[in-house]
Amino acid sequence: MEQIAQHWSVAIFVVAVFGLCAFMVGLASLLGGRAWGHQKNTPFESGIVPVGSAHQRFSVKFYMVAMLFVIFDVEALFLFAWAVTVRESGWTGFVEAFIFIVVLLAGLIYLSRVGALDWAPIKRAKEIKTSS
Repeated sequence: MEQIAQHWSVAIFVVAVFGLCAFMVGLASLLGGRAWGHQKNTPFESGIVPVGSAHQRFSVKFYMVAMLFVIFDVEALFLFAWAVTVRESGWTGFVEAFIFIVVLLAGLIYLSRVGALDWAPIKRAKEIKTSS
């Protein structure tokens, strides 16, 4: 019973959030537009009418770059947290951050060497032409 008494504000917050979400969805359904038609159902982007199917195959390179961006972008969060507490962490924190950066640089060098960062790898294209 004591834990419930300690966390009553969290329960009120959760109920308020769900209530606010239900209110906004209900209000949008009441006040939202109801016009239907061919032009309303067509996708529109940048003033260009779409041509062809939306189900296109993309190169794996796009997904690879997205994953690499996420991986190397998260490092910025860790380094920012380190930079905020650099005085408190002292030399131990500096050495740990240095090791972290070295590991990331090693990974970046490895990815560069295996060609994961090349959009149009010239070496591989030449190898494919010579083998066929």
